[in-house]
Amino acid sequence: MTKVAFIGAGSVEFTRNVVTDLCGFPELRGQLELMLHDIDAERLGYAEALARRINEQTGAGARVASNTDRQAAVEGADYVINEIQVGGYAATRADFDIPARYGVRQTISDTIGVGGVFRGLRTIPVLMAIGEDLAKLAPDSYLLNYSNPMAMLPWAVYAGTPFDRVAGMCHSVRDTHRFLASLAGVPVSEVDFSTAGFNHQAFVLRFEHNGTDLYPKLRAVIEADPELQRRVRVEIFRRFGYFPTESSEHGAEYVPWFLRHDEEIDHFRIPVGEYLRRSERNLDEYQETREELESGAPLALTPTSELASEFIHAHQTGVAREIYLNVRNDGLISNLPPECCVEVPALVDGSGPHPRSVGALPPQLAALNRTFLNVVELTVRAVLDGDRRHVYQAVLLDPNAAAVLTTRQAVALCDGLFEAHGDLMPAALR
Repeated sequence: MTKVAFIGAGSVEFTRNVVTDLCGFPELRGQLELMLHDIDAERLGYAEALARRINEQTGAGARVASNTDRQAAVEGADYVINEIQVGGYAATRADFDIPARYGVRQTISDTIGVGGVFRGLRTIPVLMAIGEDLAKLAPDSYLLNYSNPMAMLPWAVYAGTPFDRVAGMCHSVRDTHRFLASLAGVPVSEVDFSTAGFNHQAFVLRFEHNGTDLYPKLRAVIEADPELQRRVRVEIFRRFGYFPTESSEHGAEYVPWFLRHDEEIDHFRIPVGEYLRRSERNLDEYQETREELESGAPLALTPTSELASEFIHAHQTGVAREIYLNVRNDGLISNLPPECCVEVPALVDGSGPHPRSVGALPPQLAALNRTFLNVVELTVRAVLDGDRRHVYQAVLLDPNAAAVLTTRQAVALCDGLFEAHGDLMPAALR
């Protein structure tokens, strides 16, 4: 049997997608053991009921079980899929509300920025504890991480624990490739892409069709469309020469030029506070899933080609596929530090993931990545070193926050969030 453990399985919509994919692979029929874990027993109960229904409807012949004990859940696992959100909606609310008192606007706030720093502080200790568990209980497993801040979490695991078989997964590269192919009017399957950088700040380095560069065509499409020009990611492309992978609302937080200016928010249609609205919709979706399960009606199951599902299928069957992964750099991007966590293409086959070297980024892209890296590295070091000063420094160096805050305001803001998050903060930093 192939054991797949889900950590944070109470994120039922995500669990639904991955389990549906796994149960739909004919090569894995009768071979899956699905173990679900969550600290919320009620949510875990619904996640288990959901997985059982999917298994029954698809005839996958999987074993399904759940456990509120994390170590028992991951013991002997082949794959561990992490989808936790430490602190839930209440912590996210604090990450938005307290910075807003100081004039710091945020949109998603889960990657860098003030919210990204404090989400990292809440989440890194849990990921490190999972890494310690896996080193002892499932040393040959792969930890497939979906939680943000993505550039921080795998880094903390491989730098701070004995476990290094960790890879981060995100939809942003794949979604960007599809978007660009649609703008160019070429089927995405026919486009040759190469993309690299940090998660949520990677760049499409090669965009070709049958050996022809599609960037000139993309520029012509953009120049002919004033509405396209009113997107942050398009503006970054126009100024830096390569298309970024993150959405416009999210990308606005990684640079200093947009969110402090009312006119730029209006011009680029930036939805301040967007993640709060998404979080509230997620709560509604959870309730809808509960009602769907309780009704007893057949579930509507749609394969989603989730990256974790594709990774597991490729590794189990040996049918190789390219997946973008977040892994230790080690020279994959030659002008970024070897210890950082970068997003690059990887071939996954029966022997595991094989990240591909992409060489040096164009200097302007490496420069943007380094401003991103400042915040990520200092947040990781704050936890690994137990040094609260690094938290202040991360916020002081964050591009969006630094465009708004004085040094004293940045420190006071951090202190307010430390108090608000209380025991969710690493013990050495309280």
